[in-house]
Amino acid sequence: MTSFKKANINLKNELFSQKVLLFAPVCCHGSCPAPPPEGERGQRIKPTLKKKRGANVTKRRTTSCQLALRLLRLSLPAARHVRVPSAAVSIKMQGEDMEVPLLNNLNDNGDRLRSKGKDVFKDQQKESESSMESPNLEFEYGDTDTLTAELSELYSYTEEPEFALNRDYFEEDFRSHDRGRRWIDLSAEEQRAYVMRLLDDLEVTDRDKRLKVARAILYLAQGVFDECDAEADVLRWSRHNVFLLYDMGIFTALLELLSMEIDNNQACSSAVRKPAISLADSTELRVLLSIMYLMVETIRLQTEDDRPEWRAAREAFKTELGAPLYNGEPFSLLLFTMVTKFCSMNAPHFPMKKVLLLLWKTILFTLGGFEELQEMKVRGRERLNLPPLPEDSIKVVRAMRAASPPASAMELIEQQQQQKRGRRSRRPLVKQDSLDTYNERDPFKNDDARDEEEDPEDVDSGIEGEVDPLDRDVIIQPPPPPPPLRPPTERVNFPKGLPWAPKVREKDIEHFLETSRNKFIGFTLGNDTETLVGLPRPIHESVKTLKQHKYISIAEVQMKREEELQQCPLSLGEEDVDETPAETMYLGMLPNLSQYVIALLKLLLAAAPTSKAKTDSINILADVLPEEMPITVLQSMKLGIDVNRHKEIIVKAISALLLLLLKHFKLNHIYQFEIVSQHLVFANCIPLILKFFNQNIMSYISAKNSICVLDFPHCAVHEMPELTAESLEAGDSNQFCWRNLFSCINLLRILNKLTKWKHSRTMMLVVFKSAPILKRALKVKQAMMQLYVLKLLKIQTKYLGRQWRKSNMKTMSAIYQKVRHRLNDDWAYGNDIDARPWDFQAEECALREGIEKFNSRRYDKNKNGDFAPVDNCLQSVLGQRVELPEDFHYSYEMWLEREVFSQPIEWEGLLQEQ
Repeated sequence: MTSFKKANINLKNELFSQKVLLFAPVCCHGSCPAPPPEGERGQRIKPTLKKKRGANVTKRRTTSCQLALRLLRLSLPAARHVRVPSAAVSIKMQGEDMEVPLLNNLNDNGDRLRSKGKDVFKDQQKESESSMESPNLEFEYGDTDTLTAELSELYSYTEEPEFALNRDYFEEDFRSHDRGRRWIDLSAEEQRAYVMRLLDDLEVTDRDKRLKVARAILYLAQGVFDECDAEADVLRWSRHNVFLLYDMGIFTALLELLSMEIDNNQACSSAVRKPAISLADSTELRVLLSIMYLMVETIRLQTEDDRPEWRAAREAFKTELGAPLYNGEPFSLLLFTMVTKFCSMNAPHFPMKKVLLLLWKTILFTLGGFEELQEMKVRGRERLNLPPLPEDSIKVVRAMRAASPPASAMELIEQQQQQKRGRRSRRPLVKQDSLDTYNERDPFKNDDARDEEEDPEDVDSGIEGEVDPLDRDVIIQPPPPPPPLRPPTERVNFPKGLPWAPKVREKDIEHFLETSRNKFIGFTLGNDTETLVGLPRPIHESVKTLKQHKYISIAEVQMKREEELQQCPLSLGEEDVDETPAETMYLGMLPNLSQYVIALLKLLLAAAPTSKAKTDSINILADVLPEEMPITVLQSMKLGIDVNRHKEIIVKAISALLLLLLKHFKLNHIYQFEIVSQHLVFANCIPLILKFFNQNIMSYISAKNSICVLDFPHCAVHEMPELTAESLEAGDSNQFCWRNLFSCINLLRILNKLTKWKHSRTMMLVVFKSAPILKRALKVKQAMMQLYVLKLLKIQTKYLGRQWRKSNMKTMSAIYQKVRHRLNDDWAYGNDIDARPWDFQAEECALREGIEKFNSRRYDKNKNGDFAPVDNCLQSVLGQRVELPEDFHYSYEMWLEREVFSQPIEWEGLLQEQ
């Protein structure tokens, strides 16, 4: 008896004091009774550390085994098999038909049990650490990253030696004019005079001379870093010099040189014939694009200490970039032309990363970012006399809280210990998923009951709160992912409501009334939403509630207006179209819109991390590969990091560019948005984005493809340390990669915009089995990314089947908590699915017809349609002046013979009555 007591006490100490979680039920000998059968499972046998000395030995032994079983239930709620330690022996208990492992050679003092418990504890700790989700990411979504990060991403690491080359060319030219002086020591007038000399030298015919002058201008735009001591000084002088360069007309001169390089057929044909393209093939283009990017990005950013002349220059530059001043089209269309020319393999030497970055920043500057979009949306609703927005979506998303990571089994034991020592809850312990943002307890209940002292017999009710499959199965089950745990401190602040105000569309109210009238009256009244005669009182209240939350979007007003213009073209007259930057952009892109979209998606596919080498139809590494390939391991590692970083930046630029175009076109006119969306869908954008997310998204977001000491302007100011393999592998110390998380959120937002209110495209998500791919993306603990993933899951939930919804109830709960509600949307139930067949072609063709009518009515210059007026006066028709080609008088006689004299005319037929 004494030895048994010692072993039993040792077991309890291991389980409670040291928080050891055993892999299987453990008892101190092989004759312990089995757990109660199915009918006795409701009986609670509570293990306590304090027992009376005269207690029955059999009951104490039963308590030990049931304690271990309950702890096992806590950690293994739904498993099938478990790996038993090699020192354990399975003994089948005949009475209960269950296997309980028994530790061999348990001596009287319990040392072997303690050592085994420590080993198990270490193993469990390793498993919990390896399975932990990501920590809460302190990520603030915006138009761009910081200025330093955006400037550093312009240059690849293989371009680092060119910084010194730019400085040398500048100093060589500068010393010939101002010997013995520095740029920062010159007066404003002297600086302007020197820039004017550089501008004159840009017009020389010698190509090498022009390149040297362009490098000197690039050095000025980079902030004359050799004369600065800190990175802040470099950025300050870069800003000063960029405004000076713009004031002196450098941008216009660079634009002419860029057009010359684009049309340089000799360089294009030479690049096409080359088997391998490197940095040397795009030197001139890279220098020109770098200067233009620095000017656009620096002038775009507005600071508090800007001078008044700088503010005026910013507005002038913004207007200049958005207006059709360059060959009758905006500057961004020239860059789109470079993209399509590169993707058609006619100019494989174009530096695509710099082109895409400049294109993105140009559109961001001319059209506006996300905050400007929100302000434009508010003004647009005021202009249409619509109610104001119920909330600011940007502020709501920024205030959202990310989901909690799952807790390890060790933390579960620790929470149980805290509940035993402190305030205890009557609520049974339930399994909780990592998607739960808030605690399962009702936040609006009075929590006074929690402060009451619990009955000692109810302490372990949490462990027996559920019927566990372990009590029924013969085979011991393996551990699943551990259930999550919310820290008690996070229960303090609960929201008093959902984050979004619910919305109802007009057609939702019409559908609700149509269903109600068919049910209670037997006939419908069309689109009448006012007449409620014959409907019961609850229907009246429902309609009142729906109308209180009715939301009319700008898109609905635009579509209704377009229908009126199509039906009554003569009475309504011509539409007044505002010449906004988005309208000018759309008008320029419309003729070649499909080519632009396909080219961007080709680049996105080539830069996606999931793309294999055989699928790379285009080479996007022309502006990152050096002339001489690396020969050492260190050089290879550096180039590998540079290539991965290069692809990440391309994905970032394309995703932000597409999202900006979709949002601005949707605000300008819904049909402009729809045509871009349809081109994206027809170019397989939906499966491409799903393919992008079909990877280890946590690894992609936490990638360390950067070398901090080589980033600009750090590398230009500080001494270059010796690079080692260890320093390259370490990367930066950031918790996540900003550009990768930014790209993921942008792609999710694009996918949302393509599929919202489109039944056929939602079915594409279902057919491509996007649900498991999107669920893996929920592992990223960032509120905004989780929100858009949950939106995509919500729209397809009704099509995934009842079993999926039963297995993912925590995901359904998270959708309810975070995504906006549509009051009569049955997204969680899947009713009337068979009533809406998947007719992809019919829905898209109807949309295409509306788009073509809109474009024809608004942009077709040769309007000779059915409603065009006809001049029936013979004198006015013959008196019209007809413009003839210049060479017409040479062939006039031939034309007269062929068209007039040789054609028989029956004059008598004209006189006969019909």
